[in-house]
Amino acid sequence: MDKYVTGAVIKRLRESKKMTQEELADRLFVSSKAVSKWETGQGFPDISLLESLAKALDISVIELLSGEDIQNKNTSSNMLKSRFYVCPVCGNAVRSTGEALISCCGITLPPLEPEECDGEHMISAVKDEDEYYVTVDHPMRKDHYISFLAAVSDHRVQFTKLYPEGDAEARFKIDRVKKIYAYCNRHGLFCIKP
Repeated sequence: MDKYVTGAVIKRLRESKKMTQEELADRLFVSSKAVSKWETGQGFPDISLLESLAKALDISVIELLSGEDIQNKNTSSNMLKSRFYVCPVCGNAVRSTGEALISCCGITLPPLEPEECDGEHMISAVKDEDEYYVTVDHPMRKDHYISFLAAVSDHRVQFTKLYPEGDAEARFKIDRVKKIYAYCNRHGLFCIKP
């Protein structure tokens, strides 16, 4: 684990809840001296207390460890602000609408930054009546493949999970699509504007 909760974070969150050190200690069944030591950097809460500590401070364990309160500021829900995340351990693909703190397999995932298509990752989007027929001329081996294709408009995201030894293709409704993404498990996220 590359991060651990700091005393400054505990103190800031405790004070924002208008809670004394004694009140926090009572909720965690520890002494107020223990809370004081955490806040002054003379010690750290035991890992077994993190879930209880996060609950007492009304945040998630991930927020506690990151030191940030995550609040939904994206009230307009514009899907064009969507971000994609992929876990390097299990391959889980996650999408968020705007800023998010995403974790999988114990790792905080950074949002993928789309690149322009290169010679090995050319996305083709051909109109076929009311759909885009999207293909990527790319190997689909077990060790190197396109993991997903996605079409994003201002009001929805269409997502197709792909698997090794299958075809790198999908059909998406044209319905106001502004961007089409392809994710290569080795080289990252690529994007075109159809």
